[in-house]
Amino acid sequence: MLQLFLWVALKVLFTGFLQSLAIGHQYSSLGTQPILCGSIPGLVPKQLRFCRNYVEIMPSVAEGVKIGIQECQHQFRGRRWNCTTVNDSLAIFGPVLDKATRESAFVHAIASAGVAFAVTRSCAEGSATICGCDTRHKGSPGEGWKWGGCSEDVEFGSMVSREFADARENRPDARSAMNRHNNEAGRTSIIELMHLKCKCHGLSGSCEVKTCWWSQPDFRVIGDYLKDKYDSASEMVVEKHRESRGWVETLRPKYNFFKAPTEKDLVYYENSPNFCEPNPETGSFGTRDRICNVTSHGIDGCDLLCCGRGHNTRTEKRKEKCHCIFHWCCYVRCQECIRVYDVHTCK
Repeated sequence: MLQLFLWVALKVLFTGFLQSLAIGHQYSSLGTQPILCGSIPGLVPKQLRFCRNYVEIMPSVAEGVKIGIQECQHQFRGRRWNCTTVNDSLAIFGPVLDKATRESAFVHAIASAGVAFAVTRSCAEGSATICGCDTRHKGSPGEGWKWGGCSEDVEFGSMVSREFADARENRPDARSAMNRHNNEAGRTSIIELMHLKCKCHGLSGSCEVKTCWWSQPDFRVIGDYLKDKYDSASEMVVEKHRESRGWVETLRPKYNFFKAPTEKDLVYYENSPNFCEPNPETGSFGTRDRICNVTSHGIDGCDLLCCGRGHNTRTEKRKEKCHCIFHWCCYVRCQECIRVYDVHTCK
């Protein structure tokens, strides 16, 4: 299950003992002790072998999980479910991922993308000796430029993500099929968004020579892309059929008049709770005391985010820099002002 994979990967991030999984200061640095794969609880045999064979890049796997969770929290910051993590628990999102919902689909996709992204970037930066730059997909140079730099090997990063994240998704049931699909959709998003990055060379920036290489986008671009896929995710239904190995569950689109999902799309087959009220069974924390946008008519607005309960308003004083003046040469001097803001929170 992804919950355990996230916990195991984040455990690798530190000194071998995970104290908490809330986003914050505990993510500030990587552990300095060597990683002992056999001491990490919860690894299935395939993951254990992978960890031992690729122990050098396991910190990058953990870093990818971290940026995936952080991006999830950014993308859902104005939603009723805001990708809240739970302290001191193996199920770091609580029971939210127990259901085959849109939220589960997004978390699988963004975490798998995060692992592929971080491993790919680490290899290009030379942090590991078992991987490096991509020399396979250069093609012919374009007009006015030539290949150079270090093209990022997203295929290697995706392989690492696939081998480690998908190791548990080998059951012949619908949930494993859904998880594998969404994991792959997350990794595919990086391949879709790869682009040429170029650097000019020449006197005074004349760009007489320009070298280019394949580069991943900023992870925020990947997050935005997958958030769009979340909004347009395809609802599926579960079908059972018998094979030589026994009963197997597969997924098919619930509505035939919609376009069938591709490998780039997210899929789900259970409805989400409304997340309005606290519910320990669904993992909902509710939206009471959440800050809302009183001028917005979207989901982050006080009407929708507060689920019709109304909102409270308080004033808040903040210190800010103001009346900034540029002095030649070369610094900016500012005054400090006290400004009063209205803060709106859900009842």
